[in-house]
Amino acid sequence: MTHETPQNPPLAAALILLATVFIAGTTLLAKSLGTDVLGPPLHALQISQGRFVFAFIGISAAVVILRQKIHKPHWGLHIGRSTFGWGGVTLMFASVAFIPLADATAISFLNPVIGMMLAIPFLGEKVGPWRWLAAAIALMGAMILLRPTPESFQPAALLALGAALAMGAELIFIKKLAGGEPPVQILWVNNLIGMVIASCAALAVWQMPTAAQWGALAALGALMACAQACFVNAMARADASFVAPFAYGTLVFAAIYDAVIFGVVPDWITILGAGIILSGAGLLAWRESVNGKRPTVTERLPRPETER
Repeated sequence: MTHETPQNPPLAAALILLATVFIAGTTLLAKSLGTDVLGPPLHALQISQGRFVFAFIGISAAVVILRQKIHKPHWGLHIGRSTFGWGGVTLMFASVAFIPLADATAISFLNPVIGMMLAIPFLGEKVGPWRWLAAAIALMGAMILLRPTPESFQPAALLALGAALAMGAELIFIKKLAGGEPPVQILWVNNLIGMVIASCAALAVWQMPTAAQWGALAALGALMACAQACFVNAMARADASFVAPFAYGTLVFAAIYDAVIFGVVPDWITILGAGIILSGAGLLAWRESVNGKRPTVTERLPRPETER
C-alpha cells in the first residue's frame, strides 16, 4: 500500500529550508551539551538518548492529535534503519564537541555517496561514470576536511566520517521503507526504537543533567521532531533532485551558529572542503534531474540529521 501526496515544489523547498534551521540547531545544542557551556559535559550517548526520548514524546503527541493508527510496521526494516540512524546521530553529536560545526556538517553530506556505494551490492543498482565521478569529488572534499597532515589532522573528524557511513547505510533501509507506510507512523516507530537503543546504550555513562542541560535536551528533541516532520512532508511533495540543493542550507546555518555562539569562523580549508563535498553531492542530484526519473537511494537527499 502506498501513500500519495499532491506535489507542491515551492512548499517542499520552504519545508526543507525550515528543516535545515532546525537541524543546524540540534548540532549547536549537541555541541553545548558536549562541552562545558551548560555544565559538566554530557557523553554523546546521553545526548543521543535525550534527542530520541524528547523527539518520541513530541511525535507521540502528534500521533494522538492526528489520531494516527500504527498499522503493521515492518519491524525488521525499522530496527535496521533505527540502529544505523542512532549510530549516525551519536557519532555526529560526538564529533561536534571537538571540531567546528561546519566541518562536521560538511563531512556528514557524504552519506548519499556512501548510500550509492552500498546500493550496488545490497540493492543491485547500476552506477554509471557520472555518479562515480560525483563520489570521487565528494570523497576528495572529505579528505581536505580531515586535514591529513601531522600538524593539522583532526582525529575527531573521523567521528563525523563514521556518522556519514552509518547514515549512508541507513539510506538502504529507508529505500526499502519508502512509500510503504504513512510518514507519521515511520517517524513514530523510528523514534520508539531509537529511544530504546539509545537508553540502553546510555546506562553506563548517564549522569544527572543540570537544569540548563535538561532544557537543552528537551529543545534538541523538539527541534529534531520538527525537522523530521518538515523533511518527510517535503519529500512527499517534490522529487529529491528538486529539494536537494535547499538541504545544503544546514551547512550555512551551522556555520552561522558556530560563529555567533562560539566565535568559530570557517577557515579556507573548511570552505574549500565543504564546497567540494557539496559539488559532488549536487552532481548526484543533477544526474537525477537529467535522467528524469524518481530518485534511487543513491540520489536521496543528503541528510546529516533529517528523518532520524
